[in-house]
Amino acid sequence: MEQPQLKRTFRGHKKTVTALAFNPNMKQLASGSEDGAVMVWNFKPSIRAFRFTGHTARVHDVSFAPNGKVLASGSKDKTIRLWEPKVNGKCHVIKAHSSSVRSVQISSDSQFLLSSSDDKSVKIWSVPKRRFCCSLLGHANWVRTASFDPSAVRVVSGGDDKLVKLWDVSRQICTDTLYDHDDTVTTSGFH
Repeated sequence: MEQPQLKRTFRGHKKTVTALAFNPNMKQLASGSEDGAVMVWNFKPSIRAFRFTGHTARVHDVSFAPNGKVLASGSKDKTIRLWEPKVNGKCHVIKAHSSSVRSVQISSDSQFLLSSSDDKSVKIWSVPKRRFCCSLLGHANWVRTASFDPSAVRVVSGGDDKLVKLWDVSRQICTDTLYDHDDTVTTSGFH
């Protein structure tokens, strides 16, 4: 069995890197940092990295749409930004959370954006229309993570209240709450 080998190093952030996401086309890697920047690293050494600025505080999470056309970032500055992962870095700003945005994820069909926040909410947005769809409320403390299932019919979330909640998106209700954790839930996902 071959040992892993370092292929390339990316340098450009001024502070700690806090989030990473691969573009599904496997030609780019996005990173978010405590410096407030989002960078898109191109795997071809001849193409320079794109540095996107706009967040005024640490970036907690980054997520590519499965179609690779949009990159979402969530920040301590209470905003979500939807970036075009190209050299011009056009972005759309979403301001609807009243506290840090901890996680962002785009659905498998690239139609919906999911965000979780320290304001104890999970929110869903239409990506093409750039519009708010609904809030999923029920956590008693900061929500650190939220994820769509592959069909975007259900959402799982978790946070500082030590709970994992399963949500029915169409009915906008919590269908199950799991109480098994002894500490903060920081990551969630579907198998």
